[in-house]
Amino acid sequence: MARPVTLFTGQWADLPLTELAEKAGAWGFDGLELACWGDHFDVDAALTDANYCRERRELLESHGLNVWTIGNHLVGQAVCDRIDSRHQGVVPPDVWGDGDPEGVRQRAAEKLKDTARAAARFGVTTVTGFTGSPTWHMLYSFPPNDFEEIERGYEEFAERFSPIIDVFDAEGVKFALEVHPTEIAYDFVTTRKTLAALDHREGFGINFDPSHFEHQFLDSAAFVTEFADRIYHVHVKDSIKRLDGRRSILGSHLNFGEEARGWDFVSPGHGDVDFEELFRALNRIGYQGPLSIEWEDSGMDRDWGAPDALAFVRSTDFSPSTVAFDAAFERP
Repeated sequence: MARPVTLFTGQWADLPLTELAEKAGAWGFDGLELACWGDHFDVDAALTDANYCRERRELLESHGLNVWTIGNHLVGQAVCDRIDSRHQGVVPPDVWGDGDPEGVRQRAAEKLKDTARAAARFGVTTVTGFTGSPTWHMLYSFPPNDFEEIERGYEEFAERFSPIIDVFDAEGVKFALEVHPTEIAYDFVTTRKTLAALDHREGFGINFDPSHFEHQFLDSAAFVTEFADRIYHVHVKDSIKRLDGRRSILGSHLNFGEEARGWDFVSPGHGDVDFEELFRALNRIGYQGPLSIEWEDSGMDRDWGAPDALAFVRSTDFSPSTVAFDAAFERP
């Protein structure tokens, strides 16, 4: 049986969940990956209102939708980041507080712990998200990096995230980091180092999104194969490279969708990601969780693009074979 296809609601948080659920149900999605912003999933309400989780479930079920996962990327980003004014625009006011960087990081960590508790109450066992990074600003080694400082960055990450994973473990919920530029893990090497920093704790794994690998010229299927036991969730998002000698792979400090960018996110099936090879790799490792479409395409109407992406995934995903193709050749 093909995997369930869901829609991540983070890019739709301007719509009330009542409206988005109606759309997603009519389009034929199997469920939603609820973002913990907008009005889609309120962590505090889930912990204080005895009816909240049941009412969220009933709303989704009324449109034929299930939910396997919630995502709290925005709060997670602030746990390990170098905090600046950009974070005020994305984290909840109670996390931002007075904006003191260490206070923001500590409040974000507590909110992420509460997200594990809320997920357990809601009946889901995976939370997707970000970690932020104390090392990302040192990506380009000039002024020359102190590589001991980079190693201390992984130690800091472990110090901040270990108590968070303690709560996830206690609640029976797993945290799935979206391996992503600006996070502590963004490629093969940094993912290995990140998992090692936490002593490969089972409560910390990966939300794999191939769109963040394509413009790094990385092999998504190979990543899934190497980290097979840590693939807890999968995002379906695409990206396209437009490198012509004038456009930069670094993005040129241009916003998404601007013509002069060297790469951009596009709707699944309209970019460079080899989804068939990725899905074959997911079959090989036995992944049967959701394929969650994270729809981002600045050049396409989203109400056209989301059902188009769903149709693409339905036509591209396939169940693994249960027999060898040449078994029929054998004599009875």
